[in-house]
Amino acid sequence: MKAALLLLTAITVAVAGPQKPTKLRPTPVTNRTVSPPDNGGIKLANGFQASVFADNLGKARHMAVDKVGTVFVKLEKLNDGKGIVELMDSNGDGKADQTVMFGNNTGTGMGIYNDYLYASSDTSVYRYKLTNGKILETTPAEPIITGLTLQRQHASKSLAISPDGKLFVNFGAPSNACQEKDRQKGSKGMDPCPILEEYGGIWVFDANKLNQHKADGKRYATGIRNAVALDWNTATNTLYALQHGRDNLNNWGGVFTDEVSAELPSEEFLMVKEGSDFGWPYCYNNHEKNQKFLAPEYGGDGTKVDRCAGKDKPIMAFPGHWAPNDLLFYTGNSFPARYKNGAFVCFHGSWNRAPLKQGGYFVAFIPFGKDGRPSGKYEVFAENFAGVSELGKPGTDVNAGKLDLASPGDAVARPVGLAQGPDGSLYISDSVKGKVWRVTYTAKK
Repeated sequence: MKAALLLLTAITVAVAGPQKPTKLRPTPVTNRTVSPPDNGGIKLANGFQASVFADNLGKARHMAVDKVGTVFVKLEKLNDGKGIVELMDSNGDGKADQTVMFGNNTGTGMGIYNDYLYASSDTSVYRYKLTNGKILETTPAEPIITGLTLQRQHASKSLAISPDGKLFVNFGAPSNACQEKDRQKGSKGMDPCPILEEYGGIWVFDANKLNQHKADGKRYATGIRNAVALDWNTATNTLYALQHGRDNLNNWGGVFTDEVSAELPSEEFLMVKEGSDFGWPYCYNNHEKNQKFLAPEYGGDGTKVDRCAGKDKPIMAFPGHWAPNDLLFYTGNSFPARYKNGAFVCFHGSWNRAPLKQGGYFVAFIPFGKDGRPSGKYEVFAENFAGVSELGKPGTDVNAGKLDLASPGDAVARPVGLAQGPDGSLYISDSVKGKVWRVTYTAKK
């Protein structure tokens, strides 16, 4: 048998001739190169990557993520008659593949506490019982706070909940500067400002009690024109907020030029304690001078401090009109250690910085120290939402937030909400069409 096999081999070689060695053609390098991710159109700090978790949800506002990873998005306008979107990623590919819509209230605020999803409209706060991280179609909305007056401006009832069940609610002032005639040139401020009795601050309620009214709450802090961004910092057991500064300083002329009114007053990052008074409407903050000054409606000329000397100051301040609309203290472990207990701030973007360039439209990161205060400058964490890149680069604060953008209506997207997943990922929502990005850390720590 062996001899026959050798004979067959010899015949084959004789007929076919000697075999040439096969040349292996290498796979073109281009076929092995993985293109960098487009991050859903946004730019991120080094080492981070984003994917589009969901899109075209409608005019999204704040978000909340359950411990099993279900993402809930509040809508400013009803989508198919519903005001909350429930998003689930069943196969773990980083994209929502199951969508449920429920609730018939629009609004902004969202939060999760004690296995309940809390949400707000402009006139109420309510909650839904979570069942395995989901809201069932038959789950009723339970009223927490009802009967609030619908305001003509600054109406959103953003909220935050402490671990011991304190429910903090923003009551923005239905006014720009508490003038006798709102936003009118030469109209003086009402003194004392009657609006502060019911608005212009943060109220605290019991998150576990149903059917509360405004009178059941307690004014926790005052002198805050409008704080859409609220969060409870578990590392310091303290409430924090970001205030939208007032408009129209240029109505008063003189030193209050259009350029000054574009940059001032500051958007203020506040450490909020019970009894805090941050000075609105009597005072405004000047971040360039690190000082609060008397508002022109009350006799201010850009140099007078007067009654503002004793008002609480911000822990950090930003240029005017950037519109900080959400705040999140990061508690996860998937980002580098320097991000732990630091703050992410979502700037929705300006509309009234003329003649200067528009600003905001990005997400900032601020490192925090053990004293509960910023330990460094803010950094641009995510940008290019508007479709036109800022002059700065992610990871820096140089020239950040200055865009060649005519108006907010020209923005492709505007970041508005933040939420943290149980795996430590960061979610960012958009108010234009309702896109949600999921941000993860991909580089080695």
